[in-house]
Amino acid sequence: MAETPAAEMKRTVGLTGLTMNAMALIAPGAFLWLTFAGQAAAGATAPAMWIGIVFATVLCLATAVCYAEMAKLYPGTGSSYYFAEQSFLNHEKVWPYARLAKFIVGWGSHLYYWVYPGVMVGVIGVISGYLVGTIWPTFMSASNPGPAFMMLVAIVASFGVAYIAHRGVTGSTAVNIAINIIQISALLVFSVVALGYRMNHPPGSPGSQFDPQTSASYNYEFATTSQTVNGQATDVITRDANGVPQPKLDTAGKPEPYHITYPEKDSSGSFLSHPTAGSVIRMHNFGWMFVQATIAILILVGFESVTSMGGEAKNAKRDVPIAVITSLLVQGCFCYLFEYFAASYVLNSGYTMQNAAGSAAPIGDLMILVGDTLFGAGNGRIFMLAEAATVFLALIGTTLSCINTGARVTYAMGKDKELPDSMGMLHSQNLTPHRAIWLLAMISAVVGCVTVVMFFGDGAAPADSAIQALPHGFWSSFGYLTHDKMAALPNSFLTMTLASNFGTFLLYMLSCVTCLVCFHNHPQFRFVRHLLIPVFGLLANLACMIFYLVGPFMGYGTKMEPLLALGIALVWAIYGGIYFVRASKATGRTTRVAERMTAA
Repeated sequence: MAETPAAEMKRTVGLTGLTMNAMALIAPGAFLWLTFAGQAAAGATAPAMWIGIVFATVLCLATAVCYAEMAKLYPGTGSSYYFAEQSFLNHEKVWPYARLAKFIVGWGSHLYYWVYPGVMVGVIGVISGYLVGTIWPTFMSASNPGPAFMMLVAIVASFGVAYIAHRGVTGSTAVNIAINIIQISALLVFSVVALGYRMNHPPGSPGSQFDPQTSASYNYEFATTSQTVNGQATDVITRDANGVPQPKLDTAGKPEPYHITYPEKDSSGSFLSHPTAGSVIRMHNFGWMFVQATIAILILVGFESVTSMGGEAKNAKRDVPIAVITSLLVQGCFCYLFEYFAASYVLNSGYTMQNAAGSAAPIGDLMILVGDTLFGAGNGRIFMLAEAATVFLALIGTTLSCINTGARVTYAMGKDKELPDSMGMLHSQNLTPHRAIWLLAMISAVVGCVTVVMFFGDGAAPADSAIQALPHGFWSSFGYLTHDKMAALPNSFLTMTLASNFGTFLLYMLSCVTCLVCFHNHPQFRFVRHLLIPVFGLLANLACMIFYLVGPFMGYGTKMEPLLALGIALVWAIYGGIYFVRASKATGRTTRVAERMTAA
């Protein structure tokens, strides 16, 4: 017998394992690499990147407190879905609505848990294309990898990670512990190196500039020639037969050295770099901060994932709440803020925010730039490849953690017959919700392909000269249109990121409401933890959701991606309502709970 609905999960995970599983989903190593590109491409709001992360972190901390407090009362499998059921059932006035409440929370959480891992495997495809292009530039462009290649990697990654999850949580925890140690150490090294580069290169000093076509840095000015591109005279970099940019020569016939500067904006007003450290941490504009926060939420979610492992925790009531808060404090308040400050501060005339917006991996580009300077010419690429290996591992870890969490929420709903019964079954040997895991693998493969199909759409559209310079072939250039056509299409990565983030805001808002219900008139009620913080979390999440609608029409960010993300969420909500009504009729169940069953 391969599976059984009667099997129970084993309590094998301690505090360290729980914390590491949550930290694997937050993954500061992976998300600095992947989300910096999306944030850089978010229109004119890029200067407020760091403060946007601060706001998103405060929002997440408020929600994390709610999760931690509810986990103390109701340890179990199912996370917010389980909390909603128990909170309503144990409340004297609202217990008849327990089924409706838990379904809304569970269904809403799937918008996050089913889209998020798809975004992750899509990014695994992006970083794989970047690495392949770095090693074999004649086959693939590192800055602009081929969509077909990225899709293939996303599909393979979906089922590969699902196989690890299928094997069991003990193996997953061991993998996550190793990945966390490696990725945090590696990205902190990059941050220190980046700060060292900035402090040792004052304005006007000799430096290097990055060339995206060859994925290399050069310490000389580039020679240019005037060519006609799309009917306009354009200065184009002069290159040799291998594509290497040629130096501009001075009157003595020697290459002119490149001198680094830190311009804030170009002639059209586009943001380029931060002239001072204070500029990195300033808000610049309140609306810009909101835009950046709505994207940055992707890098901070995951602390709640550990609450889905209550059935596998050795001491769930004690350890799960600690793991929730610790994972967010260590990675959100320390790792991210330090890493993002360094990555933003090191931007300069040789690699600006506009370069970052048009690259598949701006952090990788910066690693090459600073690595060549500090470790010697050519060694920047080695430095980048070593760092990229840790990022790749971190992406595997965060995808694994999310699939584990999402599958357990699906399992809890299947076990309650709110989803098909097959979703509520465990594998007889591994004791994992394997059917939910493989379903999530298929969904992730599809979402991953959608994520990368127009990775360079909208503001990230490459110039026509860059498109023409791509290696020709199905895996390397199929799917690239002209600059104008790609600029007119939504950025698929940003769209799916915002769809996942909208699900996150919805889930976190509902969880804050659940916490209010949970502790209303409860003997353990505390004003700050059980009223003030949940209300703040509710309002902050709601404000971010509303900003999806009003922000683009106020000139903050682009319109296509957030409106498409809202459309996805609306379709999901309508389908959920239809499914709930049909499933209730088919099983003869009512919306209101007829008989109250309280938790032990």
